Amino acid sequence: MYYSTSRGGRADMKYIVFILFTVMTNAAAQLMLKQGMMSLGPISFEGANPLVKLLQIVFSPWVFLGLCTFVISMASHLYVLSKVELSFAYPFLSLAYVAVAIFAYFVFREDLNGWRIAGIAFICVGTVLIAQSGRGHEEETASLSSDRIHSETVR
Repeated sequence: MYYSTSRGGRADMKYIVFILFTVMTNAAAQLMLKQGMMSLGPISFEGANPLVKLLQIVFSPWVFLGLCTFVISMASHLYVLSKVELSFAYPFLSLAYVAVAIFAYFVFREDLNGWRIAGIAFICVGTVLIAQSGRGHEEETASLSSDRIHSETVR
């Protein structure tokens, strides 16, 4: 495996800051894209060259800033993936849904009803469970390895 540290456990937890940076830049990008699309108004390709219209959208200030922020988020995510297991890192990206819902409520005055709050709570609980699943794995793996080495030595 290409990991510089043992898989799972505390080794994964030390990258949590980078994982949360990825989450927050992902959420920020979504908010910027929304702001950009609100400033452009409803999109119609009627009577317009689709390529020109697409370029107008992409290069509008908020949309362009949002896309650039996505690039930063992806670079951070690639760094994280080079250090920890995908099955540990990827589920944390669901926290971007939580951040977007909360910020959209405050910034865009979007609805945050009981169903959405319940969904957010489930996402948070699931993420905590996934984070906890990494703890202790390092010690378990080390113990199994030393047991195997010991049993091979005894033979």
